[in-house]
Parts: sequence; structure tokens; C-alpha cells
Amino acid sequence: MEMLYYTVAAIFLYAVSDWILKQIEIRRGGPFENRSLIFFVIILVLSVALFNLIQRLHPGSESAVSTTGMRTGR
Repeated sequence: MEMLYYTVAAIFLYAVSDWILKQIEIRRGGPFENRSLIFFVIILVLSVALFNLIQRLHPGSESAVSTTGMRTGR
């Protein structure tokens, strides 16, 4: 089920990032020269935030994180 959350989140992130970039370009008055780089930065920031939120809200993700050794201090 968690895989479904990440798939839906990825589609959502793509659409929202594209919309944000278009809004910035409209306010600026023209397209950016390095449009793909700016898009990458927007989607990267949003994806890190959203995937962390999904991981915190999903009840089964806690055990998966601890078994991979990513969590310390236990």
C-alpha cells in the first residue's frame, strides 16, 4: 500500500511543480533559460518534504526504517 502512496505522490509532485514553475514564469514575464534545473529544484524540495510526511503517517514504515539501519540511537 505504501508503494501506491509514493506513486500517487510522484504524480502529484510533478503536476504541482510544473504549476509552480509556470506561475513563477508568468510573474517573471517569460521562460527561464535553465527551466529544467529550476523544475528539478522545486520537485526535489517538495518530494523530500512529502515523502518524509508519508513515512511519518504510514504506520508500517517505522519498522522498515529501523530494519535498514537508518535509524540510530536505539
